[in-house]
Amino acid sequence: MDLDESVVGLKGKPYRVDVEKRHIRQFAEAIGDDNPLYVDEEFAASTPYQGIVAPPTFLIALNEGSDFPLDLDYRRMLHGEQEFIYHRPIRLGDRLQCQMVVSDLYEREGKSGPMQFLVLDTEIKDETGELVAISRNNIIYRPLPAK
Repeated sequence: MDLDESVVGLKGKPYRVDVEKRHIRQFAEAIGDDNPLYVDEEFAASTPYQGIVAPPTFLIALNEGSDFPLDLDYRRMLHGEQEFIYHRPIRLGDRLQCQMVVSDLYEREGKSGPMQFLVLDTEIKDETGELVAISRNNIIYRPLPAK
């Protein structure tokens, strides 16, 4: 297989995301979630969140600024799993610092032979450097087809 343990710990270029009301609203509309917690400031202020928050899967939309220095063959990639680990909700007005890191690489035997699993974590921190969330993406990296 092409990947080895040396990729674990590799980090992408950090990028910033400003969480705006329009982005939260558009994301909620795109996933078909009409929860007023995501769009109605008056309603959201009356909840324990005390303001608008982003839907739980909003983290998937934060990869837009990702610049990752790992050259992968996209034809060999399958999306294996997505996980969101929250330390607090994403709030309207948050200025988030994001950075992708390879957190793990392991191999499993599949029906067609060995497959590698590449775990990519996007660490999301607030302006003070506190960890807000991790968006974890598990990529199945298939072997090259036999010639």
